[in-house]
Amino acid sequence: METGLKETSSITDFRPLKLSGLEPLVITPESNFVNVGERTNVAGSRKFLRLINEEKFDEALDIARDQVEGGAQIIDINMDDGLIDGKKAMVTFLNLIAAEPDISRVPIMIDSSKWEIIEAGLQVVQGKCVVNSISLKEGEAEFIDHAKKIKRYGAAVIVMAFDEVGQADNYERRIEIVKRSYDILVDQVGFPPEDIIFDLNIFPVATGMEEHRLNALDFIRATKWVKENLPYAHVSGGVSNVSFSFRGNNVVREAMHSVFLYHAIKAGMNIGIVNPTMLEVYDDIPKDLLEHVEDVILDRRDDATERLLDFAESVKGTAKEKTVDLSWREEPLQDRITRALVKGIDAYILEDVEEARLASEKPLHVIEGHLMTGMNVVGDLFGDGKMFLPQVVKSARVMKKAVAYLLPYIEEEKLKNPPPASEKEKSNLVLMATVKGDVHDIGKNIVSVVLACNNYEIIDLGVMVPPEKIIATAKEKNVDIIGLSGLITPSLDEMVFLAKEMKRQDFKVPLLIGGATTSKAHTAVKIDPEYPESVVHVNDASRAVTVVGDLLNPDSSVQYKAGIKEEYALFRERFLTRGKKREFLSIEQARENKWKLDWDTFEAVKPNELGVQVIEEFDLEKLVDYIDWSPFFRSWDLHGKYPDILEDEVVGAQAKELFADAKVILKKILDEKLLKAKAIFGLFPANTVNDDDIEIVTSGGGENEEKFIFRTLRQQSKKASGKPNIALSDFIAPKESGKQDYMGCFCVTAGFGTQELAEKYEADHDDYNSIMVKALADRFAEAFAEYLHERVRKEHWGYASEESLSNDALIKEEYKGIRPAPGYPACPDHLEKLTIWDVLKVKENIGVELTESLAMWPAASVSGYYFANPQARYFGLGKIKMDQVTDFAKRKNIETRLAEKWLNPNISDQ
Repeated sequence: METGLKETSSITDFRPLKLSGLEPLVITPESNFVNVGERTNVAGSRKFLRLINEEKFDEALDIARDQVEGGAQIIDINMDDGLIDGKKAMVTFLNLIAAEPDISRVPIMIDSSKWEIIEAGLQVVQGKCVVNSISLKEGEAEFIDHAKKIKRYGAAVIVMAFDEVGQADNYERRIEIVKRSYDILVDQVGFPPEDIIFDLNIFPVATGMEEHRLNALDFIRATKWVKENLPYAHVSGGVSNVSFSFRGNNVVREAMHSVFLYHAIKAGMNIGIVNPTMLEVYDDIPKDLLEHVEDVILDRRDDATERLLDFAESVKGTAKEKTVDLSWREEPLQDRITRALVKGIDAYILEDVEEARLASEKPLHVIEGHLMTGMNVVGDLFGDGKMFLPQVVKSARVMKKAVAYLLPYIEEEKLKNPPPASEKEKSNLVLMATVKGDVHDIGKNIVSVVLACNNYEIIDLGVMVPPEKIIATAKEKNVDIIGLSGLITPSLDEMVFLAKEMKRQDFKVPLLIGGATTSKAHTAVKIDPEYPESVVHVNDASRAVTVVGDLLNPDSSVQYKAGIKEEYALFRERFLTRGKKREFLSIEQARENKWKLDWDTFEAVKPNELGVQVIEEFDLEKLVDYIDWSPFFRSWDLHGKYPDILEDEVVGAQAKELFADAKVILKKILDEKLLKAKAIFGLFPANTVNDDDIEIVTSGGGENEEKFIFRTLRQQSKKASGKPNIALSDFIAPKESGKQDYMGCFCVTAGFGTQELAEKYEADHDDYNSIMVKALADRFAEAFAEYLHERVRKEHWGYASEESLSNDALIKEEYKGIRPAPGYPACPDHLEKLTIWDVLKVKENIGVELTESLAMWPAASVSGYYFANPQARYFGLGKIKMDQVTDFAKRKNIETRLAEKWLNPNISDQ
C-alpha cells in the first residue's frame, strides 16, 4: 500500500524532526549536523560505568552536564551492563536529570538493547526523546509492537539497518532493509516519517580486505538514497568506526573522520556520534593527505589502501605549521576583494577598493559589484555552515571600512550627477532595538551585523528604547521589519505591549523577537495573538538571514507568513493544554512541605566582618584566572565547553582564532586600564520569618538598628513523596528556632568604560571589536562575582577558610554555599534588587544604577545574595499559582497586578 508520502518532498512541505528537553530541538534541512553526546553510556565510558555501579549518581550527572556544556545537542544514555540493574538505573538517572535544568534542557536518547529498559525510560523521560534502537532483527511482529509503543509514548526512533538475516553490510542490503522498515512504520504503524532516524551502519575501511573497500562509500550512497526516496526520514551513525584500522595514528584518523563526515553530510546525514577531539577541519587537511584519504573513503583507486598505509607513516604525529601566505595578493582584483571579505582581512582592502573605484564608472558600482559579490560568498558560506559568526562579523568590519572609504566619493558623485527619482530604490530596512528598561545588546548587535552583511540596511536604536520611539522611527523610515531584543523578564511585557500598539496603529510589518529571556513559547503564546501580522522568534543570528529573507521574499512571503501563523497557533494550543496534567499545591500546602533542616543541631558561622564593605577600584588582572570562557564562545554562537571547544571538529579552528583575538583586546584593556571594576557587599545577621521572608539587621542594634526584608518564592508543583517544595528562606534559620543566622548580598561591576570603548571601535567601523569589548566586560563581571564570593567564603565570612579550589571547580560550584541572583531560576523576582540597592546603597557607593525595568547599568554587572548553609543548593522555582502571587503582593505591599507583571513567566495558567 502506498501512502503518497514517498514522492520527493519539497522545501515547503518539509516536516522537521522536533525533539525536546526543556528546550526544543528542531532539525530542518537548514540545521547543522546534530552531535550526540555518548559519555553517559556504560559501554562507552569506563568512568560512567564505575559511577553507576557505585551508585554515585551525582557524579554521573556531572558527566551529563559536561556533555551539554561541551555542545552535545542530544545525550545518549545507556545502562546495558551485566552487573547493573539496567531498568532501575535508567529510571533513577532520568528522574535525576529531570531535576537539573542545565542538563534536561536537551533531548535524551534512551539507548538499550533491552526493550524493558527502553520502555521504563519512556515512562519517566522529560520532553520528546529518541529511542535507540529497534530493528527487524527479531522479525516484523516484535518490530511493529515496539514501534507502536514508541509512537504512543510520543518519541522518535532510531532504526538499525538489521533484519532477520543479519546486519546490512553493502549498499543493496542497506536500502532493502530501510525501505522495508520505512514502509512498515509509515503504512502499518502510522509512525510519523519525520520521527524516523536510520542508522545505516558505519564500518571500517582500509582493513586490507577486499569486501571492506566500499564500506564508507556504500554508507554515503545509501544515505543519499534515503534522503531521495524516504521522505522526511533522517540518517545517523557512529563516525569513529570508519577509521578503526588506523588506531594509534590520530593524524590520519582525524582526517578520515572529517572526510567521511564531509561527504556523508553532503549526502544527507544529519545526526551522529562524533568525538570532537578526533576531527580535523576539512579545509585544513594537507592536500596530499586529503587525496590519499578520499581515495580510500570514496574508493577511487584499487591501490588506495596500500597507498594510504604507506603515506600514513610519513604523517604520524606530524605537527601543523602555520605560515603567512600572501600569494593571494597576485590574484585578480575581484578575487582579492572576495578573499579579504571571506577571511576578514582589512590590511589591503582600501588599496583594493581604490583600484576598483578607479576602474569603475561610479564609486557606488564598487559596493554594488565588487563588495556585494564578495559578501554574497560570505552569506553562502555562512548559510552552508562553512563560516561561523565571528568570521562573519570580521567580514562586516572589512565591508564597513571599504564602504566608509567610498562614501565621500559617492556623495561627491551625487552632487555632480543627482540620480533621477525613477532610479532611487528603497533598500530593505530593518529596525533593531533593545526594549525599554533593558540594557543588553550583544546579541542584537550581532544580528544587525549579520543582516547588514546580507545587504539589509539596519537602523539600530540602541538600548532602553521606549515603544513610542520605536513606533515613530518605524513610521518615519517606512521600515520593512522591526526586531526587538531583551534579556530580562520585564522585557517580555514590553514586547507584548509593543505588539498591541502596532496592531492598534495598523502596522503591517513583520515583528522579530530575540534575546536570552525570549522563547518560541512566549512568542507564540503571549505576543503572536496580539498582532495579526507575522511574529517570528529568532533564537540565533544564523537563522536571522533566512527568516528575514523569507519574510520579505515577494514570491513566497505570503505562504511563509501563513505557515508561521499556523505553526504558532498549533504550538500555542499544545502549550496551553500540555500542562493540564500538572498538579499544584496551595501556597499553604507548599509551606507545609518546605525543606525542613535540623535547626536544633545547627550552629551558624558568624562572619568575621559584619556590615557593608566597598571596593572602589579593583585590579582586573586579578580576575583573569577566574574567567569562565565557555559563555564567551556561546555569545558568538560557538557552542562548546572551554577548553575543549578549541579542539572541536566543527568550530575548533574558529574558536582558536576568536580566542586569540580576545586575548589581544584583553591585554589592551589591562595594559591601558580601559575598564574600571567596582564592588560592594554586606554580611548581616538574618533569620527567616513567616516561612518565606528573610529579615536582616544592618547595624549593631539599639536605636540605630535597621531591618530589611527579602521576600522569597516557593515551589508549588506537587512533588514526589519525600521531595520538598523549596524556597531560599529554607536555608536560613527561622527566628523561632532561637538560632542566629546570617546572609549577605552584593553587587559587582566591570562595566565602567565599556560603552565608551565600544563606541570608539564602532566609530572606526569595527563592530567585531566593539562586540568583543562588551563580551569581555561581561566575562570580567562574572569573574569578579566568582572572585568576591571566594574571598567572602574564605576571609570576610570565613566559613570555608581552608577552601582550595581550581577555577574549573569554582565554575562547577563545588564550594559550600550559594549566591543566587534576582531574576534567575531560584528567585525570578527582579523586584528584590530594589531591596539590595536599599541595603547596600549601591548607586550611591559604586554608581551602578537600576533601570525602570530593573536591569543593571552598566550592563556588565552582577548582583545577588550569599547563603552559607552547607545544605543550600540552587534550584528552579518553576510554575507557581495565583494564590502565591497574591500572597507575595500582600507581603511586599504592592498591587497584585504589579506582582503579576514581574512574575508573569512563572505563573501557571491553572
